[in-house]
Amino acid sequence: MTLLKGNSKALALTCWLVASLFAPVVAFAETKGKVLFVASNVLDMGDPGQHDARNNLWEYAPPFHIFVMHGYEVDFVSPQGGPIEFMMDPLGISSYAIKYENFLDKAGDTLKPSQIDADQYHAVFVGGGYGTLFDVASNEELMYLIGGIYENGGVVGGCGHGPGGFANARLEGGGYLVKGKRVAGFPNSTERSKSWAKQGSLLPFLVEDQLRKNGAEVQNKDTLVDKHAVVIDQRIVSTMFLPSAALVAEEMVRLIQLNDS
Repeated sequence: MTLLKGNSKALALTCWLVASLFAPVVAFAETKGKVLFVASNVLDMGDPGQHDARNNLWEYAPPFHIFVMHGYEVDFVSPQGGPIEFMMDPLGISSYAIKYENFLDKAGDTLKPSQIDADQYHAVFVGGGYGTLFDVASNEELMYLIGGIYENGGVVGGCGHGPGGFANARLEGGGYLVKGKRVAGFPNSTERSKSWAKQGSLLPFLVEDQLRKNGAEVQNKDTLVDKHAVVIDQRIVSTMFLPSAALVAEEMVRLIQLNDS
């Protein structure tokens, strides 16, 4: 088990990301393999105020860029398939992924779970937006798909509310993927102090609660020196907040390469 502190790595990765914006686009004649991104079809939380539940662009575009720049092909899957929507305006590396790396074409035509063969993927990544808690986490087919990728030797990663999206992932024997593993996700203390989801009252569950319920050793602001740290336990990579989404992808790439070596 390894716990990575986030500050120095975040600074280094930020500099690399900024530099890559001005680098020529790399054309990979042959990809190193495939990575699956899991996203939500949900647009709002079903309340009269229509609180936004769309996928958070900053939790998807920067990790997408990391995998593409390392030579991996990324596919999107959602519970219903088809186009998905994002909140947050494009900025920086997100704009780069959108303009040069086919991000919107992929996200505009997501696959259905029934179209996915777990054997084809080296890794699976689940980002946030609140929608993940509403439809991804309750989709049994996706939960076994995520577990299947892990059992095949793949890497599972997520940031923010994303770990809530794999909290219910199942292994072949029926046990939970997260049981006995250190996992970070959006913290209860932050959820209950913010109005974004009416202090969490609009949500089907809180990320920390669901991870703990299913046997994870939850990592939060009480246990981490740096709240933006990336937590690695076996082949699960997670973080509490979206600023470290790209760092999660970098660590996932490292684990994939270790597995392939």
